[in-house]
Amino acid sequence: MEIQGMCPLLQVFDMNTSLQFYCEILSFKVHQSAGEAGAPPDWVWLKWNNIDLMLNTAYEAARRPPKPDYARERAHGDVTLYFGCPDVDAAYRELTAKGLNLTPPKVAPYGMKQMYGYDPDGYQLCFQWGNDAPVQL
Repeated sequence: MEIQGMCPLLQVFDMNTSLQFYCEILSFKVHQSAGEAGAPPDWVWLKWNNIDLMLNTAYEAARRPPKPDYARERAHGDVTLYFGCPDVDAAYRELTAKGLNLTPPKVAPYGMKQMYGYDPDGYQLCFQWGNDAPVQL
C-alpha cells in the first residue's frame, strides 16, 4: 500500500473568519473551494508548503445559528494540529506580532520545543520541533 499524504477536514462556524485566520495569519493558500455563487465558500481545501487542510462550514448559511454552539466548540478541544516548525522562537515572534495568542515556546520533557494556541473554532494548534536524540524516560 502506498500513501502520499493526509488532509484533515475541520468543521468551522464562520468560513470568512477561518479563512482570514488560516490564510492571513498562518499563510495557507486556497487550493480549491466550493459553494454557492456570490457567497463565502462552504468548503475549502487549503495548502501551505506540504501541508493540506480542508475546512467545511458546520452549518449551511440559511441554517447557521447566530452564535457557535458551546458544546460543539468545546469538543474541538480533543483535536490538535501539530505543525513541524524548525524555528519555534521565530514563529512565536511572527505569529504573536500578527495578534495570535500563544503560549511561549518551551521544551517538553520528551525533547520537543513547542508552543500552543487555538484557531477561531477552538481547535488547538501546536508548533513544534525536536532534536533527534533519544528521549530519556
